[in-house]
Amino acid sequence: MPTNERAADRGRRRCRESLQRVRVDGRQARTAAGLSQRAVAKAIGVSHSKVGRFERGAVRDPSLELIAAYCAVVGLDLAMRAYPAGDPIRDRAQLALLERLRARLNPTLRWRTEVPLPIDGDLRAWDAEISDRNPNPWRARVEGETRIADGQALERRLALKLRDDPDGHLILLISDTRANRAALRSLGAGAKELLPLDTRAVLAALGNGKDPGASGIVIM
Repeated sequence: MPTNERAADRGRRRCRESLQRVRVDGRQARTAAGLSQRAVAKAIGVSHSKVGRFERGAVRDPSLELIAAYCAVVGLDLAMRAYPAGDPIRDRAQLALLERLRARLNPTLRWRTEVPLPIDGDLRAWDAEISDRNPNPWRARVEGETRIADGQALERRLALKLRDDPDGHLILLISDTRANRAALRSLGAGAKELLPLDTRAVLAALGNGKDPGASGIVIM
């Protein structure tokens, strides 16, 4: 898979691949059951030609109802579910939040965005990374949140990322809103141990081009 593949394009590609697997499995199930395309079409309530075109991949954007009905008639069950497989795209508000932090950095510091986790095939990435190679190399990963909907879910997501990429500090960058401050107060003791530094301490270090020395929360 190309490393620069956009999230939406990746979703479309995976949909096409899944649909092709359904066609192959369905055709095999139909022939194993001794069913003709005409019999399947009659059971579904569509034309004979449509079933043939579906199996050949000639039906553009077949409906989920058609696919599910086809599977059921040939003895299969279509199952669908969504599961975490990467990070969502960043919206304009999140980009603006990250830019506010970048503007507070000392010019000697290095700033990178969309930094992938060091695991082959892993689609997750840190929103940004701050680092300094001299005299003592260090790095701080940045996760930007414009709206915290579920503090516990955020805590779990960060913990998993840190488990898989433990090298360096973590800066949780939060938009300064009443709702977000309330969500932060609801975080457990584990989150406070994970992110001990406050906004003033983190920004003071980064503004001076220095290693913050620990992870922390920045509210901007």
